[in-house]
This record gives sequence, structure tokens and C-alpha cells, in this order.
Amino acid sequence: MKKSLMALGSLLMLSGVASAQKVAFEEYDLDNGLHVILHQDKSAPVIVTSVMYHVGSKDENPERTGFAHFFEHLLFEGTENIARGEWFKIVTANGGNNNANTSDDRTYYYEVFPSNNLELAIWMESERLMHPVINQIGVDTQNEVVKEEKRLRVDNQPYGNLIAQVKKNLFKVHPYQWATIGSMDHLDAATLEEFQAFNKKFYIPNNAVLVVAGDLDINQTKKWIDQYFSAIPKGTPISRKHFEEAPIKETIHATYEDPNIQLPMVVAAYRTPSMKTRDARVLDMISTLLSGGKSSRMYKRIVDKEKMALQMGAFSYNQEDYGSYIIYGIPMQGHTAEELVAEADKEIVKLQTELISENEMQKLKNQYESQYVNSNSSIEGVAENLATYYLLYGDVNLINTENSIYQSITREEIREVAKKYLNPNQRLILDYVPATDKAQN
Repeated sequence: MKKSLMALGSLLMLSGVASAQKVAFEEYDLDNGLHVILHQDKSAPVIVTSVMYHVGSKDENPERTGFAHFFEHLLFEGTENIARGEWFKIVTANGGNNNANTSDDRTYYYEVFPSNNLELAIWMESERLMHPVINQIGVDTQNEVVKEEKRLRVDNQPYGNLIAQVKKNLFKVHPYQWATIGSMDHLDAATLEEFQAFNKKFYIPNNAVLVVAGDLDINQTKKWIDQYFSAIPKGTPISRKHFEEAPIKETIHATYEDPNIQLPMVVAAYRTPSMKTRDARVLDMISTLLSGGKSSRMYKRIVDKEKMALQMGAFSYNQEDYGSYIIYGIPMQGHTAEELVAEADKEIVKLQTELISENEMQKLKNQYESQYVNSNSSIEGVAENLATYYLLYGDVNLINTENSIYQSITREEIREVAKKYLNPNQRLILDYVPATDKAQN
């Protein structure tokens, strides 16, 4: 009884925290199409200024892959009013830090400053958009930076090509089929004019969202945004091509040899719907149920009890147009990849034929409520979530309501979604193995 009361008390505390995390925001558009979202939080003298552009690797020319990621680096080179090499110096000299990242769907830039440097942050992001300097020396410099990043994070990283190989085999017509970092040969072959044209097409105010969050005065912030961003001309509206993949009707078999590994890994991957769908959220819960920690179903049975695998996991790789559901395992000595796939299939069949217990369902809901709280626990997290929900989901208020979607998912939905997407004839089986001597040479 005491344990039950303690558990109930913990749950009530968690619910209270989640409720208290409601994020207030204000949004509006400038005449040039730039969408602006403001969030005031005076709990600490910190502000985040960020811009998310609706351009990722899926927007690239198939013969010029890697452009979106390349621009993540290139647009720190400098502007007409920020000399080359001075961007990071200005940020650090004013007590700030900054970074950027790229996905298949968007590119995100942000600065974190003491709140008394808000005007500086807004001006710097307006400079990146209005006055970027894209010249040959910057392109050549960042070309070497990107090559080194690829060597470090992909080429010389154990299992570093796993996601790229899954995408390559799951997608036949959609640009998700190539890696976000792209092809170094494509970048080498690109002309300066091609980089400038990419910037002109995608780095425009009507293809972006500006988020300012933290210890700010709303009226003053609006004045600075108007002062620095309103003069930027609206760009030509972007026409995006829609790519539709044919359903996978029989198992795809593929092999990839990695010179950086000694232990083979087997991967079972399924193409799934857009992250904006309810089904994608159900698949998130399924991945947590199967492999979310040492108490998860697959880990407990296949790794801990049966000792058939050194490692076993599953996760949803969520994207704007499609997603992937990926199960992976490294067999223990004496066991095979085929055995691990068969064991994973047993767990999936169990999901497809039996309702999970009410206790498991409640545990999942508690985990997702905790994730919701954590995702909005920092001002940086709030800023990125506001940008993402606007740009990729089309609903900023999901920052307050998405948790309620997860809380409304039922045990029956978990069974039905597993039946719908996780079948042997709808997947890729990828044998990710050590390279042979011949392959290494």
C-alpha cells in the first residue's frame, strides 16, 4: 500500500510539472514572409535567437548532394559587415555560444547570449540572411572542413554508414535515399555560381522562421526584428516536388561492408509514415517498449536472458515526409544474424497478436510525459521546438499539445500499428558486416 501511494504521489508530481511547462508564445509574419515566434521567460538572464530554414538534403540536386549541410558551415564564413573569421570571435567576446545543424528536412542556426546582447544576436542573424559573403575562399575552406567531418564521423566511425545504408535501400525515388552529409565528389565538382544560386533559392525570409526566446522585452524585441529583418526582400516562392514511394511488398536484402568494425550487425528496417502522423507517434512508443532500456522486452529476453546478442535495439528515425523504423542487433559468438531477426520477429508478432499490459501502457505514458517535460526544460530546447513545430509540423502549439497525443494512444493502437507496418514483406534486411581484405584494398 505504501509503495502504491508513493507511486501515485510520483505520478501526480510528474503531471504537475508537465502542466507547469505550458509554453506561452506570440507569433506573427513580417511583410517579406518571415515568420516570427517570441517566447518570454525571465527565469534567467539568457536569450536564444534562432533561425530555421526549410531546406535540407531532400531539397538538393541529385548530382549536387551535400549542399544543405555545406551551408550549415558556409554561412559562418562572414557577411558584408562581419569580416571573415570574426563571427565566432564576436559571439564569444560577448559571452555567447552558437551552433547549427542540418537534417534531411531543415537547417537550424542559433545563438545563446546574455539577455543584454539580444540586439546583437538579432542583427547577426539578419546579417546571415541579408548579407552573406559566398566566395571561392569560403567555399574552398569549408570544403576541407566538411571532408574532415565526414572522415571523422562517417568514414572512420564504426557503424558510421548504418543510417545512410538504410536510407539508400528503403528509398528508391525520394531524396531521403542519400546521406545528409552528401557526396564529396559532388561538392568538389560544384561551381561557386551553384552555391550562390542555392543560397538565393532557399535562404530567403519566406522560407524561414525566426525564434527569439528567453529574458526579453516583447515590444523592444519586435522593434529590433523590424529594424533588422524587414528590409530583407522576399524571395521567389519555392516550388517543392512531391515524391511518393511505392509500397514495399517483399523483403529487400542488402549487404554493406564496413572496414571499421570487427563484429557484424544485422538491421531490420521498415519504411514508416511522416512524423506528423499519429501512427508515427505510436511507432515511437513501440520502439520504447521493445528497446527503451534494460527493462524493455527485447533487451530483457534476447540480451539478458537468452544471451544471444551483445546489443539489441530499435528506434524510429522520424522525418517530414517518411520515416524509418530500425531494429538492430549484434550477435553473440555462436549465434547468427538470422537468429536475432527471428527473435525480434517473435517480439513483433507478440505485439501484433496480444495487447500489452495496462502496467506497460502506463509506464510508456509516464516515459513520454517525462520526455515532454525534459524537452522544454531549457530555453534552447523551447526555441528549437517552437521552430520545428512551426516549420515541419505546421502547428506551433504542438509544443503544448503533443504530449496529449501520446497520452491518448491506446493498447489497441499499438497492436494495430504493429500489424500495419512491421511485417517481414515490408522491410529491409541489411547485413552490416566487417570488410573483407579484398574490400579494404
